[in-house]
This record gives sequence, C-alpha cells and structure tokens, in this order.
Amino acid sequence: MPHVTSPKPDNWALFVPKLVTVLKEGYDLRAFRDDFIAGLTVAIVALPLAMALAIASGATPDKGILTAVVAGFLISALGGSRFQIGGPTGAFVVVVFNVIAQFGYDGLVLATLMAGVMLVAAGVFRIGTFIKYMPQPVVTGFTAGIAVIIASSQIKDFFGLVMAHVPAEFFPKLEALAIAMPSAHLGTLAVAFGALALIIILRRYRPTWPGFLIAVVFAAVLVQLFQIPTDTIGSRFVGLEPSFSMPALPAMSMERIIQLFPSAFTIAFLAGVESLLSALVADSMTGRRHRSNCELVAQGIANCGSALMGGLPATGAIARTATNIRSGARSPIAGILHSLFLLAFMLVAWPVTAYIPLAALAAVLVMVAWNMSEIDRFRNLMKAPFGDRIVLLITFGLTVVVDLTVAIEVGVVLAAVLFMHRMSEAVEVQAHLKLIEDDVGDDAPRQRGEPLGEHDLPPGVVASFIKGPFFFGVAMRLGETLDRIGPKPRVFILNLEGVPLIDGSGASAIGTLIERCERHGAHVILCGLQNQPRKVLEDMNIFDDAHVSVAPDFDAALTNSRELVA
Repeated sequence: MPHVTSPKPDNWALFVPKLVTVLKEGYDLRAFRDDFIAGLTVAIVALPLAMALAIASGATPDKGILTAVVAGFLISALGGSRFQIGGPTGAFVVVVFNVIAQFGYDGLVLATLMAGVMLVAAGVFRIGTFIKYMPQPVVTGFTAGIAVIIASSQIKDFFGLVMAHVPAEFFPKLEALAIAMPSAHLGTLAVAFGALALIIILRRYRPTWPGFLIAVVFAAVLVQLFQIPTDTIGSRFVGLEPSFSMPALPAMSMERIIQLFPSAFTIAFLAGVESLLSALVADSMTGRRHRSNCELVAQGIANCGSALMGGLPATGAIARTATNIRSGARSPIAGILHSLFLLAFMLVAWPVTAYIPLAALAAVLVMVAWNMSEIDRFRNLMKAPFGDRIVLLITFGLTVVVDLTVAIEVGVVLAAVLFMHRMSEAVEVQAHLKLIEDDVGDDAPRQRGEPLGEHDLPPGVVASFIKGPFFFGVAMRLGETLDRIGPKPRVFILNLEGVPLIDGSGASAIGTLIERCERHGAHVILCGLQNQPRKVLEDMNIFDDAHVSVAPDFDAALTNSRELVA
C-alpha cells in the first residue's frame, strides 16, 4: 500500500484557540452545565492557593487572586488546550520573591511583561514543539529544589516564630530559623498542624472534596471561636482592599531591562515548561491533543495582561487542570467560569479573607511543596544512569543553594553535554585497515556496509565507515581516524551510508579531512550519501573541491579508487 501522509495544516490554523474549535463543533446547555460545575469546583480549589502563593512570593494575597482572574481568563480563552487552568503556581515562588526583593514590585511587573513577550515570540517561532523535550532530571531537579525552598519559607508562619528578618539564602535562613525556634507559639502550631492534618485526611478519604478550602475555613473558625492569638491576613495586611486599576505600562529603561532579563527568561522558561507539561497531562487524561505553540502564545498574552493589571506571573497549573477534568469539564469555558467565580469573590466576599490564619495558608503551602517534590519520581531517577543522577543532584542543589536561573542554565548545559557524550559513544568511526576476518568462500556475497579487510582494498587506498548521526560531538573522531593511518594513502574512501543526518560541525570535519588529504596528494571519495547529509554537504560547498568525488555506494567507490590509483 502507498504511504499516506496527513496534510499539514495552514500556519494560522496552528494558532486558533481551542475555544473557537469547541464552539465550531457545537456547544449546548448540557455542556455549559458541566463546565459550570467544573469551573466552580476549580475556583474553590484555586482561591486559597492563589492567596497562599502570593504571600509566599512576597506579594499581597489580592495579587494572587487578581492573577488567577486575569491570566486564568486569557489562558482559557486563547489557549491551545481544552482543559488548561491558568494562574499563579509554586514554580514561580522563588524567582518572584527574589525579583521583588532586588528590584521591587515594579521590577516584577516589568519582568513578567518581558516574559510574556518572550513566550509570544516562542510560540510564533514554533519553539513550543521542542520545549516538551526538556530532560526529566533537569525538570525534576529544579522542581524538587523549589519545593524545598517553599517548605523552608513557611516554617516561620507554621510555627509562629518571632523574627524581624528572614534571610533569603537557604543555609543562613535555616540558621536563623533554628535560633528563633524557642519563640514558637503553641496556638499557631496547633492551627497549622490541625489544618495540615485535615488536608491529609480529606485527601486520603474524600479526595473529591476541596481539602485546601475546607482546612482554611476550619482554621479560621477555630481561631475566632477560641480567640487564638495568631497572625491572620487582616492583621498582617492591615486595611488591604483589592483594586482593579486600569492597565498601565511599568517604568522602563534599557539598563533596567538588561538587569531583569535573566529573571524574565527564567519566568518565561518556567511558564513554558509547566504549561506544556500540564497540557500533556490533560491530553493523557482525556485522549485529546493540545496545540503547543498556540498555548505558548496564550501564556505570553496572559502574562502580559497580568503584568499590565499589576498581577504576578502565571502558567498552566497541573493540579488545578486535573481537578477541572475530574470535575467533568467539557471545554475552555470551564476555565473562563473559574476566573469569573474568583472575580465575584473579590467583589463580594473579600472582607472575610481578613479572618484567614497565616498558619493555615502555611499548611496549604507545605502540602503544595510536598506535591511538587515528586519524591517517588526523584527516588526513581536516582536509579538512572550515573550521568542522569549527577544532572538531577546538581540542578537540585543549585536551585536550593544558589539560584533557580543558574540551576536551570547549568542543568540544561550538563544534560546537553551528557547527550553529546552518549551520542558520540553510539557513533562508530571505523578505519578499515588490517582487519582480521573469518575465512569465507570466493562466491560469498559481502553485506552492504560490512567492514572490509586489507586484501579488499587496492594498494594506496584506505577506507573508513561512519555509522550514526555525525554531529559536532563526534566530528573530531574523524580526524583521529586519519591520524591512526600509517603511510599516507593516495585515495581515502569515506563510507557515509550509515549516517542518517549531519550537522555543520560534521560537514566542516569532512571539509578539513579533504584539505588534509589534498596537502598529501590524496583524493577523497564520499559514498553512500543519504538525502540530508548530501544536501548539507552541497550547501556548504564540500563537493566543489577538485580532490573530492561522490560515488553512489561502496562498490562504485572501490572501482573509482582503482582507476585513480592506476
């Protein structure tokens, strides 16, 4: 049967929001009812999380809900996934806290805006197709590191410690917390442990119930009923009222943009990776398919919108997206309704947030940190090959001790170097010289690509066979092969029939080989070229040299070599 390929969609079709697709397919009252219930359920889950994540990031709790409203609406309305729920997530806590500490909240707004522009550009240039190939040890390493930092940042509120200042660095922070531990408040500790225990119990026996919200409400009632002297949102953020200002651009200068570029890149990277991971999880749960680059564009627009409204960075939230699906969501309208429900809460019921104990929100974040740590995946990766374990541990350690941006950069580079090493080990470069073969009959056919013994080659002719992708990680080995040859040959046959692809470094290495052979009066014959290597070598003018020729296969190259030697 002839091979049938699916027609490629038009470029614009790749960026059509899933909301448009759903509405074209038909949307009825029953689907709206399912989306209404799912949106309300997710809003109930997102409410305490948004406030807790904002406080942990060094912002006020209203900024978390504002972000879930603005960014959540835009991600659902414009995104490439049917079920994605957007908002603030734990992945941003570390970088947001550091940006606010160094550059103030205005600096965070500008960094978020820059990250949004980067995400839109990444989607337009189709980078979303490649982000999903991020090495798992890197993702697990920095995610587990963020979990450790989030958990350590909640110790103060969890135990009710009296501290004038909490150091940002990890080990000084632990030292300061240990010194302040005698000031722990038993009432605050009881509230925190009670909330955490209730979350764990509900997750075990009533997993469909909104455990975070129930625990926070229970803790607030307990504090008011028994008049427990512990910090609440109302006492920590006196007179806080949510505000919806008109969109405005932050103050910008080239110097400030350069200063914030690393942080903006980290925000964009985290948003891209987590949103696409969340979309993949949604696909696996529903059997649907998302559009990666459309999702990145939506994430970028959502972050720009959040920044212009004074909100925090946002991305797709895996846990909230899974809750949306389990609650029966049918379309992106569920995510839009989730944002509208949160907006209604801010407009109508905001005053009740003043009674929420910070210890209860600390318990929520401790649970979030535990979920982020993915301890089972971390433990499983520790059984992986040695190189993967090193990448995992270094990324994790740098995230905790140094900086998230540095950890991601070093982790990705180490993973790339590890990949290159493994590929270079997999690529075979064989010099067919003085090989010992078993005796065979005169009529026995030689297999295509089989190594040749010295008696098969005319005097003054040598041959090498490359098997596997020929890229910059192994290009140097071609020169090593030539160095192992004793007397300089008159003809050098390079058999490339086992090379499916070649990059610029590999092509340059072949060009260097041709130059070296030319200096010694030798002719180079390239044989067995597949389509991609042939095009690369043609584009780089490798065939223009008078001392190189091309043969369709090794037998033809051998015939040509005999004529050249004669």
